[in-house]
Amino acid sequence: MDEVDTAILAALQDDARRTNKEIAQSLGIAPSTCHERTRSLVRRGVIRGFRAEVDLPALNRGVQALVSVQIRPLHRSVIDGFQDFASGRPEILSSYVLAGADDFVLHVAVQDLDHLHAFLVDRLSKRKEVAGFRTSVVYRQARATAVTALEAPGGG
Repeated sequence: MDEVDTAILAALQDDARRTNKEIAQSLGIAPSTCHERTRSLVRRGVIRGFRAEVDLPALNRGVQALVSVQIRPLHRSVIDGFQDFASGRPEILSSYVLAGADDFVLHVAVQDLDHLHAFLVDRLSKRKEVAGFRTSVVYRQARATAVTALEAPGGG
């Protein structure tokens, strides 16, 4: 990742619908250079895809929660099976496998508190591997709109 790659990545994260020509012009490079650099970022796996950012309340998902889950027994097949369950549930936006007291954190988005309760009681708690869970309702979310590379230790 050099300065040009970083600038292209920042431009695409700001607005992935900008044309290659617009990005090249804003960076002062040739469109062919910009195109090849962008293709290289995709090929190297730095850019994993282009997606639309959505407004959850506009999709009738006004309530978000983080659900910390403990599962037992802690075997790879149980972890994999629970992750498959999480990936298949429309209420779950993302799941994280953790080290520590909790085994998973699920980011859930549903219509309202009644639907959150129903998901927890009717879906999650009925899983035989779920030993326990704690739920935190999200009031507000802030997240980075752009991600950049960090310097290696020692500045190199």
